[in-house]
Amino acid sequence: MARYIGGKFVNIIVSLLILATATFFLMKAVPGDPFTQEKAIPPEIKAQIMAHYGLDKPVWHQYLIYMKNLLQFDLGESMKSSNRTVTSIITDSFSTSFKVGIIAIIVSVIIGVYLGMMAALKHKKFIDNFFMFIAVLGISIPSFVVGAMIQYFLGVKFPIFTVAGLEGPLDYVLPVFALATLPIAFIARLTRSTMLEVLTSDYIRTAKAKGLTPHAVLWQHGLRNGILPVVTYLGPMTANVITGSVVVEQIFGLPGLGAYFVESISNRDYTLIMGITIFYAVILMAARFVTDILYIIIDPRIKVSGGVVKK
Repeated sequence: MARYIGGKFVNIIVSLLILATATFFLMKAVPGDPFTQEKAIPPEIKAQIMAHYGLDKPVWHQYLIYMKNLLQFDLGESMKSSNRTVTSIITDSFSTSFKVGIIAIIVSVIIGVYLGMMAALKHKKFIDNFFMFIAVLGISIPSFVVGAMIQYFLGVKFPIFTVAGLEGPLDYVLPVFALATLPIAFIARLTRSTMLEVLTSDYIRTAKAKGLTPHAVLWQHGLRNGILPVVTYLGPMTANVITGSVVVEQIFGLPGLGAYFVESISNRDYTLIMGITIFYAVILMAARFVTDILYIIIDPRIKVSGGVVKK
């Protein structure tokens, strides 16, 4: 297990370095600089600013300086937000994104698993067909379209919720729903297909023959094996929720990290673009790592030998 975890950490570090390198050079390939739009700056002052941020040096030199600072956990200073470091911007704004994202993930797992189980138990009946129809709609409609629709119907047409901002607990309902729609639909379909296979397994029939109640058979024996594909999906689901939150935060006017990300791209704020990209990558890779460990813990049949997962 230690060798397996160590190998995972090495893969994460290498992946982050490759991502940082690719992002850096792609960013530099875009024409212009952070101060191109500020035409009022005299050329002498602009030259001093460019020198202050090291933008007057060759690209390869800038890359070496940035990677050296990155290895020291220094993400640098924002080029457009005066006297603010990238780390402080991420720290101050990510709390909102984290709250909305983690609630959306929890809601997605709970509702998705429940709908999938009910559909499997009522196979080929009305509930099964209805839930799967809703799931297809959830997969087909992007989160930003869902967000705009519920914002109009539940915030404007029928003003039940506020359309922007986070002033109270109820203000989380619409953005969480917009983020959770796709994961709920995917988890429901995934759970249904897995549970249909699990419920016809020999060990389920054995459990029923022992006289266990349907509730015990379902929750103690069926769900543990039926939820394994859902655990595997947690990593990609986290990626979908986090990347989707960038657009959803803009729709609902949330003071999250997504607003800074979009703004940094528009302003060509190099250090902020790099910092947020790397930060998102760390979260996604960490989620994938935790998913792999949970998979081993939940299914005792999985063994780790020589740093490789075997079943």
